[in-house]
This record gives sequence, C-alpha cells and structure tokens, in this order.
Amino acid sequence: METKNVKAFGTDAPDASLKQMNIERRSVTPKDIEIEILYCGVCHSDLHTARNDWGFTVYPAVPGHEIVGKVTQVGSGVTKLKVGDFAAVGCLVDSCRTCDSCKQDLEQYCLNGFTGTYNGEDKHLGGMTFGGYSEKVVVDEHFVLKVPSNLDLAATAPLLCAGITTWSPLRHWKVGKGSKVAVVGLGGLGHMAIKLAKGLGAEVTLFSRTPDKTKDALDLGADAVVISTDDNQMNSVKGTFDLIIDTVPYVHDVNPYVGTLSVNGTLVLVGYLGGLEPFLHTVPMILGRKAVAGSVIGGIAETQELLDFCGQHNIVSEIEMIKMQDINEAYERMLKSDVRYRFVIDMASLKE
Repeated sequence: METKNVKAFGTDAPDASLKQMNIERRSVTPKDIEIEILYCGVCHSDLHTARNDWGFTVYPAVPGHEIVGKVTQVGSGVTKLKVGDFAAVGCLVDSCRTCDSCKQDLEQYCLNGFTGTYNGEDKHLGGMTFGGYSEKVVVDEHFVLKVPSNLDLAATAPLLCAGITTWSPLRHWKVGKGSKVAVVGLGGLGHMAIKLAKGLGAEVTLFSRTPDKTKDALDLGADAVVISTDDNQMNSVKGTFDLIIDTVPYVHDVNPYVGTLSVNGTLVLVGYLGGLEPFLHTVPMILGRKAVAGSVIGGIAETQELLDFCGQHNIVSEIEMIKMQDINEAYERMLKSDVRYRFVIDMASLKE
C-alpha cells in the first residue's frame, strides 16, 4: 500500500518528552477520507498513553483523538463527505462491524476489539495507529463525523471525547426534562456533563470537595453545587438524583454519592479505571435498587447525534488554545488541573 510522510508530535519512550517526528499515513482507499487536521483536543488518555501509565503503549506513540479538520481527499466510493467539508474523528477509527455490538451501533463495545485512533492495531499498514497530533489523518468514512457549520471548530474538538463520554450515559439512562442529574468533578468531562445535561432539560447539580468551583459551575449552567465534604449538605440531597456522572480520574470513595441516588438511580463511572477503594457498600444499593455502572465514549451514530445536538443548542467546550510545541508543558498543567477546561492544539503551529 502506498503511504505519505507527514509531520507529527509523539514520543519514543514513557519518560521522554513529546517531539516532532515523521510518520506514515496510508494513501486514500475507495472508502477513505483524508483530513487536514486543524485542531486537536488534549485528553488525559493522551498523557496516560504517552507515559505508558496503563502498561500497553507501543512506541513510537502519537496521541490525539479529538480531531477536527477539513476534508482534502476522498476515495472513489465515499458518499458521506466531499473535499472542502469540515469533518471530525473521535476515539475510534475501525471495528469489526459484524459483532452484536457493532450491529447495534455500539462500536465502542466491539466484541472483537475496536481500533483506537492511536495506539491501536493498524489493519492497513501494520504496527500501531497514530493519532491527531499530526498534519493529516486518513480514516474510513464510516468513522468520520460531520461538523455542524455553526460550531466553533476549535471548541468542537473536545466533543469527540469529553463530550461523547458524558453524552452516552445521559442518553442511555434517558435523561430529559424533569431528570435530576449530579456531576462529580468539574474538569474536561465534568463541564461537558453539566452543559449537555442542562441542554437535555435536566436539573443539574455539581458535587465539589470545596466551594472554589461554585461560580464556574453555575456559570456553566448548574442549578446547584453541593460540597461533598460537608455532611449537612450531603444529607440534604439523600435519595435525590436519578443519575450521577462521576468524572473523577483517580481512586476515590463513591459510597457517599450512592446515598444521594434516588430509588432506581445509577452512578456511572466515566473517568476512573481500576478497583474501588474503600469497598463499595451494597446495603443502600439493595434497599433502593441503586446501581453503580461504567460507560466509555460512544458509537459513531451516537457521536453524530451529539454533534448535531450541540449544533442545535450551540454547545461547545470551554478551551484554552495552545501551540503543538507547548504540549509537554500542557501535560504538566493538566496533571495539576490547571486548565479551564480543555486544551486544544492549533495544528497550524506544526508548520512553524
């Protein structure tokens, strides 16, 4: 298969800084779309992969799965988009498309394993896939999304991960007018959860450990803020919420939040991978038919639904734009939660 050499930013080792490198992209096949990447959001998963925090990174690694750009070439069989259109790519670039999950538009749960936008098995060139910290990407049209024309392109990029990660549970648990939703953690995912739940008509509360984020949460659309370290405030919302979206990316005690679920309520974990500590107490779950669940990103149809919804309601992420050359500093700031609320790379800087 013919390939093209393109500029990218990646890393060769877990303890190495990201730097400019060259990677190979496949030439367009009949069902492929080539996209010039204009903006790429920066996700915690990018950092975890670059530093091999999860233990399965294959180097060299080029992160980035919140991609927005312009179509520069299409294959002969492509019908979804044309040259010049704005397009987006999220966390998936392939799946088996034949298993029960894929047939239900749940490619993120592909029973044979989906192909991640980066650090996934490249079925075309061999080796591993390279992500959006690069000039261009070539993706099968099924996994390419249309961007509503009214949305700010840079601020749209985080919708491809932070947005869909919170949208999917909101839709699965049928949040709408009259729903009572709480969000744990006000970061890249948390601020999107507030905006999207509010857009769906829910009454939205933020759980925060300190009052510092109160003004920000209310400005984003939250109806209330509950300080989770204040026993009186926590007691005041016992049995209240239909759905809690927990976006905290590190180990923490979820038991206090379970007590605030209504009968049949669900707490869904979208930010943390690993064991729960301390142990999950089952008594309040059993006595209220409450659930603790997990969710990850969304399928292609659901992601397009999200983008269309955001277009209709003019919802985008709150971002801080950076140059590609500033990515290592951005990672350090992200570890300190020093961003409101998502870094987005202006990929034009890669040409400097």
